[in-house]
Amino acid sequence: MVEAATATANPFAAGADAMMREWQTMLRKTLALPKVVEAAQRVRVGTTPTRIVYSEDKLRLLQYRTEDEQTVRTPLVVVFALINRPYILDLKPDRSVVRQFLRAGFDVYNVDWGIPTSGDRFLSIEDYVERYLDHVVDEVRRRCDVDSINVLGYCMGGSLSAMYTALHPEKVRNLMMLAAPVDWSDRESLLSVWTDPKYFDVDKMIDVFGNAPAEWLQSSFALLKPVQNLIGKYVNFYEKMDDEKFLEDFFAMETWLNDNIPVAGETFRQFVKDLFQKNLLMKGEMEIGGRRVDLKRITCPILNLMASNDHLVPCGQSAAFNDAVGSSDRRAITLPAGHIGMAVGSKAHRDLWPAVCEWLKERSEGKGRRGKDETSKRRKAK
Repeated sequence: MVEAATATANPFAAGADAMMREWQTMLRKTLALPKVVEAAQRVRVGTTPTRIVYSEDKLRLLQYRTEDEQTVRTPLVVVFALINRPYILDLKPDRSVVRQFLRAGFDVYNVDWGIPTSGDRFLSIEDYVERYLDHVVDEVRRRCDVDSINVLGYCMGGSLSAMYTALHPEKVRNLMMLAAPVDWSDRESLLSVWTDPKYFDVDKMIDVFGNAPAEWLQSSFALLKPVQNLIGKYVNFYEKMDDEKFLEDFFAMETWLNDNIPVAGETFRQFVKDLFQKNLLMKGEMEIGGRRVDLKRITCPILNLMASNDHLVPCGQSAAFNDAVGSSDRRAITLPAGHIGMAVGSKAHRDLWPAVCEWLKERSEGKGRRGKDETSKRRKAK
């Protein structure tokens, strides 16, 4: 007993054991390297089949193809941000918001804004809302023979969707906002601090670069949580690099995170000045094409989806939307997730999106109800 206790207390023996464990761990990680390379090469994103049904300049409108029975007549148009690519909502088969709606019986479309070049630097918010988005909505209405559509606006795409719905309320049947900023009155978020006119001259930046550079945008977002994004993520990767399921998810997310695109210069300038700095949308003072954007004109059902751990769009930037609109049917859901977790998190796909699909289905026109619904009555009255 004395000899055993002495051996256990021996610092050299304890050190040798620790070195052996570290050596075994390093060996296991080394042996996993071929699987890491294979997983990186094998990664596929945006896997649901699509076809292009409309294009204009750089924009492409994608319709998702599915063998699921389409039971809902009112189509859904997904409007993503002008930053990054829209396939985050169809990242992987088991993490696809799009497939949730397809399985629920919806005809689903996604707006791919394309990649702006130097020739697009003068595109404004008016171009995106009153030209591109309006043309997309009209094309879907024509294709599906409906008067109004459903809209899911994510992040900056939600801000644009709110503007569009306020200007064209008759064309939107239901509006869902996903981690979408509309109120910049709270100056506590880091992005609000960085875009404060005391520190950031957006005119000088856009005059120099033309468009907001993709690399600059990506590094700025990474610096919002520098320890997690620049250190913690890779420590976690090292610890789990022999887990094939983890590798599959990791490289899918990394593919999207590094697939950045620039933002048209004039649009970025307007977004910073009119929204971040002046909060004109929430004040009811924003104008697009000479028309005031009045959120009170939005009277369709509203579903406002927020993430309590969102470091890009804090809940305070989204929650005020429900009180700013003129809708009587409005609901807010807050999920303990991050900005991207709302789209790809396992909890979101288990608990949130089935409920969202049901909410939307109850407020949409079903197949076989043509001629009896309010849309048909409006058409007869015209």
